[in-house]
Amino acid sequence: MQVGFIGLGNVGAKLASSLIRNGFDVTVRDTDESAAKPLIEQGAKWADSGAALAKACDVVITCLPSPTVSAQVLEEDGGVLEGISEGKIWLEMSTTEALDVRRLGALVEAGGGIAMDTPVSGGCHRATTGNIAIFAGGDRQAFEKVLPLLSTMGRQIVHTGGLGSASVLKVITNYLAGVQLVSTGEAFMVAKKVGIDLAVAYEAIRVSSGNSFVHETEGQLILNGSYNINFTMDHELKDLTLFDDLAKSHNVPVELSPVCVAAVADGFDRYGPRVWSSQVVKRLEDDCGADLRAAGFPDILTDHEPEARGGEVVVQNRKSYD
Repeated sequence: MQVGFIGLGNVGAKLASSLIRNGFDVTVRDTDESAAKPLIEQGAKWADSGAALAKACDVVITCLPSPTVSAQVLEEDGGVLEGISEGKIWLEMSTTEALDVRRLGALVEAGGGIAMDTPVSGGCHRATTGNIAIFAGGDRQAFEKVLPLLSTMGRQIVHTGGLGSASVLKVITNYLAGVQLVSTGEAFMVAKKVGIDLAVAYEAIRVSSGNSFVHETEGQLILNGSYNINFTMDHELKDLTLFDDLAKSHNVPVELSPVCVAAVADGFDRYGPRVWSSQVVKRLEDDCGADLRAAGFPDILTDHEPEARGGEVVVQNRKSYD
C-alpha cells in the first residue's frame, strides 16, 4: 500500500514517522520542505505537488492546521483532487468542521475516491510512539481496509459512524480538554493561595475523582513552567470556537463554552498566537501575582508506554455502522 502524507507539523510528522518506522511506503509533502528532511532520511519520498502525491499513492492522508488549509490543499491547482481516481482513499486527520469534510468528501467521491475523517486525540507525546487514539468516520468497508494503517499510527481506534462523525467527536473532546485546562489552573491557584504544596495538590487530584487526562499531562507542564504541550494558542482558540459554533448551530444553550472561548481569546491577546495553549493558565498567575511552580515535574511529556500495534475499540450496543 502506497501512502501519501501531507502536513508535517507537530503531530503529522510523528504520525508519518510511525508509518515509515513500521515498513509502509510513504510519500510526503509540506509547504516547508525542510520539515520533510528527517522523514526522507528515514526512507520517505517527496512529492512536488498534492496531485503528484495522490496519483502515486493508494491512500492520501492530510493533517493540517485548519479547515481552510485542508480545502486549499485539495482544491488548489495541482491539488490532491487532481490526483484522485477510482478506489483511492483520502483520510482527513486534521481537526476540522464536519460540514467541510463532507463537502470535500463529496468531491473526492466524484473523482471515484473514498473519503474518511480520521482525527487523532491524546497529545504529541503519544503520536510519537504510535499510541495516540484515532476516531474514524466513513464507510465500514473503507474503515476495515485502512485499519492496518490506523492501528500503526494509533493504539485505540474508534469507528464513529458516517463521514463527518469523527470530526464532530474530535471537536467535542477538544472542548472537554479546554474546560479541564482552565479548571486545572484555577484548582492549582486556589490550592497555592490556601497554602497547600502544589506537588501534594497534584498527587491528591491525580488519585481522586477530580483527576483528568489534562491534569496528568498539561498539569505537569504548568507546574514545571515550560507549558510545552506542543500545541499552540491559535489552534486552541480555533478548536474551542469550532465547538462553540457547533453547539450554537444546534441551538444548545451552552454555558461553559463561551467562558472557555473568552479565556483562550484573552490568552491569545495577551501572549500571542504561537505560545503554548496551556499558557491560558498564565493569565491567572499574572492576575494573582503568583506562579504555579513545583519541583520535580518534567518540561516535556514522554510516553513511557512501549509502542504496540493498536486495534479497534468495539462499541457495544451501537445501532449500526451507517
